[in-house]
Amino acid sequence: MQNHEYYMAHALRLAEKGLWTTEPNPRVGCVLVKDGRIVGEGWHQRAGESHAEIHALKAAGEQARGATAYVTLEPCCHHGRTPPCTQALINAGVTQVIAAMEDPNPQVAGQGLQQLQAARIDTLSGVLQAQAEALNPGFIKRMREGRPYVRAKMAMSLDGRTAMASGESQWITGAAARQDVQTLRARSSAIVTGIGTVLTDDPSMTVRASDLPLHLEQPESLRQPLRVIVDANLSMPVHAKMLSLPGKTLVFTATDDLDMQEDLREAGAEVVYLPSREGYVDFVAMYQQLAEREVNEVHLEAGANLAGAMLQAQLVDEVMIYMSPTLMGDKARGLFHLPHLEQLEQRLHLDITDMRAVGQDWRISARVLYNV
Repeated sequence: MQNHEYYMAHALRLAEKGLWTTEPNPRVGCVLVKDGRIVGEGWHQRAGESHAEIHALKAAGEQARGATAYVTLEPCCHHGRTPPCTQALINAGVTQVIAAMEDPNPQVAGQGLQQLQAARIDTLSGVLQAQAEALNPGFIKRMREGRPYVRAKMAMSLDGRTAMASGESQWITGAAARQDVQTLRARSSAIVTGIGTVLTDDPSMTVRASDLPLHLEQPESLRQPLRVIVDANLSMPVHAKMLSLPGKTLVFTATDDLDMQEDLREAGAEVVYLPSREGYVDFVAMYQQLAEREVNEVHLEAGANLAGAMLQAQLVDEVMIYMSPTLMGDKARGLFHLPHLEQLEQRLHLDITDMRAVGQDWRISARVLYNV
């Protein structure tokens, strides 16, 4: 009796183990089943290392011959950092391959399944596809649209305020919510903020391994996301805390002053000049450049102005709002600065996908629906 969903669900749980480590590759899991039992399993752990299928085949050994492979993403059929998984499956004698989804990478895009079929291996695609896509939103977005998946994180009071009129904002939410944010940062390729946040808070913009429910063998080797600063006028201080921390800081600016750029480079930042769009950094060009750097998921932690501008440009895919059970008053700062919204029919619509308690606060997850 076939139970494709059962085994694919197990493969998806394996894939999730690579949530914080596989960038820029997708998170993938694989399960080998023979005579109704699992004979091998594995997941992709780090870019440049063996893919999920290879780990599962090694675990199964000779039992792979005649087995069915359940894999959360179509097996690759090209030589990248590692050899093609399709050939490894063929050589191992697997007789059937069940994929959750086709690989959106143009180098694969159905060709992996075709290569298996040519070797007389039965194939099937689309088992738990929605769950597989939810695991790799950034990789899919980058491959299909040439830009990363942008997730905006905001913290607010119950009356929708993010900071006092003075700018004071630490801390609106409790320790549990702040720890939860670390898991969002850890799964992201890049953390983006505006120069206003840098000047006000001098943030580190790093991931603290001690705040993660890690299963990694070496937590100290946790990858730090790329730090990205949107700084149109190049006001970034050369003594900013993040410039002395592990990891890379990238500053996008609309200022072509070479001396100012060189000062920042000497302080440890990489500076990228983009021609101004109405006095601001060109967000579309910025995200295209990040995609070219293999950035899959962007974690946007910014103030109301930058977050609002990103929404207005229709560049935010999802919002994660942490709401504290407090009131900050009508003089405090709002969540998003959206001056172009003047009539009720212009409001932005959200599709709330999850709402849960995190310590004393509430976390609301929602997809942004444009042109509704």
